[in-house]
Amino acid sequence: MRSRVLFIGAVLMLVGCPVWAAEGLLKKSQTMFEPIPQQAQELEGNPLTAEKIELGKMLYFDPRLSASQLISCQTCHNVGLAGIDLQETSVGHGWQKGPRNAPTVHNAVFNLAQFWDGRAKDLAEQAKGPVQASVEMNNTPEQVLLTLNSIPGYVEMFATAFPDAQPAVSFDNMAKAIEAFEATLITANAPFDKYLRGDEAALSAEQKEGLELYIGKGCASCHNGVNLGGQGYYPFGVVEVPDSEVRPEGDLGRYQVSNTASDKYVFRAPALRNVALTQPYFHSGKIWTLTEAVGIMGSSQLGMQLSKEESQKIAAFLESLNGEMPEVVHPILPPSSESTPKPVLTTKAAADSH
Repeated sequence: MRSRVLFIGAVLMLVGCPVWAAEGLLKKSQTMFEPIPQQAQELEGNPLTAEKIELGKMLYFDPRLSASQLISCQTCHNVGLAGIDLQETSVGHGWQKGPRNAPTVHNAVFNLAQFWDGRAKDLAEQAKGPVQASVEMNNTPEQVLLTLNSIPGYVEMFATAFPDAQPAVSFDNMAKAIEAFEATLITANAPFDKYLRGDEAALSAEQKEGLELYIGKGCASCHNGVNLGGQGYYPFGVVEVPDSEVRPEGDLGRYQVSNTASDKYVFRAPALRNVALTQPYFHSGKIWTLTEAVGIMGSSQLGMQLSKEESQKIAAFLESLNGEMPEVVHPILPPSSESTPKPVLTTKAAADSH
């Protein structure tokens, strides 16, 4: 019996089929990936409540968190566009372009850390960054608190959402509320989730072939787990350095956070959930087709030239990661008062020039 098993394994290897395929593609997949949970998961140190989630949704959509009162979290992470903005890099205060492509907010709660370089440990810390970034919302914590405290509806909602906090309205609590809302933006029940739960008919024959390639070629070594990525940091250009337009020389990635030489051009592996809907790709946002992105990853990370057919099959598998989008109704925001700060539209550079 043992010799027969060895013979079958040898035949599979000769025809280019991974030995583990004989054990079942589904079984192998279940050891490497997990389905998206059906409901939002609890956050460490930030219990989810209906009141906090509702407040967070209000703040997520409210452009008054920005100095111009034109830009909200929703601007760059549009929940109706799979959590992205369809821009190479986002446009912020004063029409300034940001340095990197905006990652999707959907399923971001499952990532190890936030931002391409992982500089924010969680969604609450991440929520504070764009508010203060001069090329994004260009605001300050002090000005945000002036604004929130000037809006009676928010003062009441903060008191309800954070009943034990003194004061209830704080920059930290603003971020915690946004984090609570964003934790609900999960996209369960993708075809791949159904497949992982045992429904082998959930994937087409082409998608299964793509899944075999995805595992067999090594994509799954970095893009695995519940979010198919988002759990580790890797150099972009392990084997072959991508074109300088795709990997700009001036963006050193995690090195700018750690100041460690080995972290140059290291980035958090992006999560691939809904990736077919979140173009353009890479931190530069320079690649607009999924098949081209797959090909670049094959050469730069794995050191192999994937054929057009192989790239197309892997892309077909990645389309099976499109989950059910959360339905989010745009909230009616509480009105400003006479003491609410007025919008500031100019940039510092423009103001200094006058």
